[in-house]
Amino acid sequence: MCENEEEIVSENEKKSESAFESGSITVMKDGHFIHCLTIIGQVEGHIILPSHNKTTKYEHVIPQLVAIEESREIEGLLIILNTVGGDVEAGLAIAELLSTMKTPTASLVLGGGHSIGVPLAVSCKKSFIAKSATMTVHPVRMNGTVLGVPQTMSYFEKMQDRIIRFVDSNSKISAEDFRALMMKTGELIMDVGSVLDGEEAVRCGIIDELGGLSDALDFLNSQIGEGNNALHSDES
Repeated sequence: MCENEEEIVSENEKKSESAFESGSITVMKDGHFIHCLTIIGQVEGHIILPSHNKTTKYEHVIPQLVAIEESREIEGLLIILNTVGGDVEAGLAIAELLSTMKTPTASLVLGGGHSIGVPLAVSCKKSFIAKSATMTVHPVRMNGTVLGVPQTMSYFEKMQDRIIRFVDSNSKISAEDFRALMMKTGELIMDVGSVLDGEEAVRCGIIDELGGLSDALDFLNSQIGEGNNALHSDES
C-alpha cells in the first residue's frame, strides 16, 4: 500500500471513529453536503444517566447545531430520531435551536419518537415518519421524589404548556387537539396519553409525511436547490 493510500485509509478510520462517538456524519447528496445527526435512546440533561442507558447528551448536540449553522460547507441537516424521550428542558433546548436554524432541516422518526421526541420531530422544516414507527404523547412526568404541593403542580402545568405551544407552532395539530391526545385514557396501562403509529401521526397533523431516508434527503436537496437559485437571482 502506498503512502497516499495509507493516509486515505487513516483519514477514513478517523471519520468512522468520530461518527461512532458523536452519532453524526456528513454525506454528499447530489453535490450538496448534508449532515446527519442521530438522537437515540434517552435525551440526557443535567443528570448523568447510568452507563448501561443508551443516551444522547444535549451538551454534545447543541455545539454541533451551532457549528452546522455557521458552516459554509454543510447545506442541509437531517435529524434521525429513535428516542424514548428524556429530560424535558434539554429536549426543548435542542428543539428550539433546530426550529430557528436557517440551514434546511428535516427530521425522520424511525422506531419511536416518544415524549420529548415529539417536539424534536416537529422542530425541523419538514418531518417524516416511517410507517412502522410510533410516537407516544403523554403529560409531563417526573421520576424520583416529588413534593405534593400546589407549586409542583403549577410547575408541571407550565412545563406542559411550553411543550404544547411549541408543537402547536411547529406542526399542523392545534393546541387543543394535542392536549386531548396527552390526556386520553385507555391506551397506556400506567399513564394517560396516546400511542400513534406513523399514519396516525400524519393524519392528526403532528408529522408532515410518511417517508423514509430517501424522501428526507430528496426534500433537503430540493430546499438547498431553491436556496441557491434564490441567491443567484439576488446577485443578478
